[in-house]
Amino acid sequence: MRWEDFRRSENVDDERGGGGGGGFRFPGGGGGVGIGGLIVVGLVSWALGVDPRVILAGLETVQGGGSGYSQQERPTGDPSQLSEDEKKQGEFVRAVLAQTEDVWTPLFKDSGKAYDKPRLTLFSGRTSTACGMGASAMGPFYCPGDQRVYLDTEFFDELARKFKSPGEFARAYVIAHEVGHHVQNELGIMRWANEQRQRARSEEQANAISVRIELQADCFAGVWGYWANKRFNILEDGDVEQALTAATQIGDDTLQKRSGGEVVPDSFTHGSSAQRVKWFRTGLASGDPKTCDTFNQRQL
Repeated sequence: MRWEDFRRSENVDDERGGGGGGGFRFPGGGGGVGIGGLIVVGLVSWALGVDPRVILAGLETVQGGGSGYSQQERPTGDPSQLSEDEKKQGEFVRAVLAQTEDVWTPLFKDSGKAYDKPRLTLFSGRTSTACGMGASAMGPFYCPGDQRVYLDTEFFDELARKFKSPGEFARAYVIAHEVGHHVQNELGIMRWANEQRQRARSEEQANAISVRIELQADCFAGVWGYWANKRFNILEDGDVEQALTAATQIGDDTLQKRSGGEVVPDSFTHGSSAQRVKWFRTGLASGDPKTCDTFNQRQL
């Protein structure tokens, strides 16, 4: 993937190298299920994209208000404490976030809307968010309460090692998926979907709405890939396959099989591997956000 010669986003706060206090989380959110507690939850969480409590507890992330959180209290890391690889990962994240800005800003403008760019926080260990305390064991997520993407770049190593998804475009897909949740938030989709989840009569119905949230974010990630490549020629041989591998590895059915458990479709909150691949491909092929309306599709 080409990215070295592209501009860097100014909307990144790097808390790494500050002696502790960053964090990401896998699906435990809210009450906080760390990787030390439930490995399976840890494996699934990053794929939620949204703060895990959006899936597990409804509207908490939309309402925000994590204990002791303040937008003005973001710590600042010490770049001198970062390794060369960590510095490079930071540059990569800034470049990809800049590309998402350069894609979604004109797309929103074309539809008569203004795109409010999200901020992205790089951290390690733990970090405070408007959605509560985040921890690295949980992976990347988006918090609607403060409109931030949270990412510990060590997750990229986990993506390659545990999820067998190496390569820069696979990493970019993860970032674009989280930004896809911000797009949902900007369009009012996330709030509407969470209201529908609250009204759901069963856990299965609530899970089905969560799946549609996640698959739409995958499709929006594909839309980003389409326009980023058309405008900036970012794709190299094998890049799309990297992202498709990542989408496959984080499907609910694949994760449940990997954990040694039974595949239970009613418990899915992200979508099957085939569904995640399908919707990423849909956005990547069309470049049209309108093709990403997962909420009005009978068959996902």
